Amino acid sequence: MMEKLKITEINRLSEEAFKAAEKIPLVMVLDNVRSLHNVGAVFRTADAFLLQGIYLCGICSTPPNAELHKTALGAEFTVDWKYTADTLDAVRELKAAGYTVLAVEQAKGSTLLADLQADPAGKYALVMGNEVKGVAQEVIDACDNCIEIPQYGTKHSLNVSVTAGIVMYELSEKLRKKP
Repeated sequence: MMEKLKITEINRLSEEAFKAAEKIPLVMVLDNVRSLHNVGAVFRTADAFLLQGIYLCGICSTPPNAELHKTALGAEFTVDWKYTADTLDAVRELKAAGYTVLAVEQAKGSTLLADLQADPAGKYALVMGNEVKGVAQEVIDACDNCIEIPQYGTKHSLNVSVTAGIVMYELSEKLRKKP
């Protein structure tokens, strides 16, 4: 019989242990994501997969914020973050620091997420776009590539936090596979 784990059996890291833990070389970049719930969910998922951090750009809200905290559940205190007014500045900064920057967007010539060949020794940044407009074209132009999640139904869009969760999980698993 399966029995649900108690909170004491999950082996959660303390804030101090999380801060000291080796992170996956993966950064999320939120390009004008307006919903505080989406931003909070990205923080929470970034914490779950031990990501290096998050860039909050443009109209993204930043901690401290009570609405953001509702979905982040404290991950805004564990995950490193930085605010940048212009997403292009964040992309340029990450590329200069040796990151491969990938926009998560449906675009001509994009790579399907499952087909992405990630170098476990590399550093990556994923750019997530605005809930209505997606990733700005000028930001896509500055990125190294676009990746997309194949979709088979009538709706060809996913909520930004759902998409972020899928790509964070998939890419972090690829990066954990050390040669």
